[in-house]
Amino acid sequence: MYESESNREDSERTAFRRAEKNYKLYYDTNACKNKKKKKPKPVDLTEVLDFRSFLECHDRNGELPPFVNIIHDKFSSLVFSLQNRPGFYFIPGALSIEKQCSLIRESLTDFPQPPNRTNHNAIYGPIHNLFDAAKDGKVLVEEYCPGSSPEKGPDCGHQDGKRWKFVTEKEEISRKGKSVSASALLRKLRWSTLGLQFNWSRRNYDVSLQHNKIPEALCDLAKELAKPAMPVGVEFQPEAAIVNYFGLGDTLGGHLDDMEADWSKPIVSLSLGCKAIFLLGGKTREDPPLAMFLRSGDVVLMAGEARECFHGVPRIFTDEENAEIDHLEAQLSHEDDLCFLKYIQTSRININIRQVF
Repeated sequence: MYESESNREDSERTAFRRAEKNYKLYYDTNACKNKKKKKPKPVDLTEVLDFRSFLECHDRNGELPPFVNIIHDKFSSLVFSLQNRPGFYFIPGALSIEKQCSLIRESLTDFPQPPNRTNHNAIYGPIHNLFDAAKDGKVLVEEYCPGSSPEKGPDCGHQDGKRWKFVTEKEEISRKGKSVSASALLRKLRWSTLGLQFNWSRRNYDVSLQHNKIPEALCDLAKELAKPAMPVGVEFQPEAAIVNYFGLGDTLGGHLDDMEADWSKPIVSLSLGCKAIFLLGGKTREDPPLAMFLRSGDVVLMAGEARECFHGVPRIFTDEENAEIDHLEAQLSHEDDLCFLKYIQTSRININIRQVF
């Protein structure tokens, strides 16, 4: 699914890799002597496709670039496709502001909850209530428990005979084991899985792993959004999802999503939070990729031939000028939502939903 490091040196010379490096965040070390106020190097964005601008232009005068098409049926919103990328669909602003905020909350509180797996499982085992622990300033501490069985409690987990438990900062002072703050773990959260669990070591889905079904509301949303990429009369069946979390400087290297049995079925990809650049390449890394902006509320579908195209995210924009999350800041301004707002102001969340079989 994701790029192997063994071919990294060769990939440096490919068209896809050159595009990744072109848009990646780099800092101008000579621009500012204060290291805490590093200034990003400017990047040329003139060739980045902007589907929001395409939509506004079409609404204004009916015009579109010659390589962009519109699908008028199957969906309530305008759906764009690209002439040279069959099976790729872009739906700008498909998610309402309310739906975006709801999914942001769920992505931080519900989706990482066990038995759903996250990137933290390998070191700490299942972690319960990570977002709440970070909000409360708690610390995850290690306690060695030989022969212990997996803990079902809300604040602790087990891994290799070691018990990890959230405690207050005051309680942490009296302990001698390893510790890590919940806020640091939240910032290092990179992915969580919903529905059928993906086994990263075997690079395949493992139906034997305990899991909860994808929430019904998210399933219904995915079924509706997938319609432009589905044959008439055939319904998309959401069976698994991966939630990716991006912070400042994070990237997702060029890869193929090739673990599902039927590539004719789309991947339904939802964007939340800070604006990003998405690269859509061809069937080899030598094919020059198209760069496009992804904003909060945008939806991408990849089905059929598009499933064979390399793609990735080389950049997210977290600065106030380019993040373009004013609508989220207004919607999440209530006191109860300020913790979610603080996170999403410097982050992007991507939920991609798949039909496995």
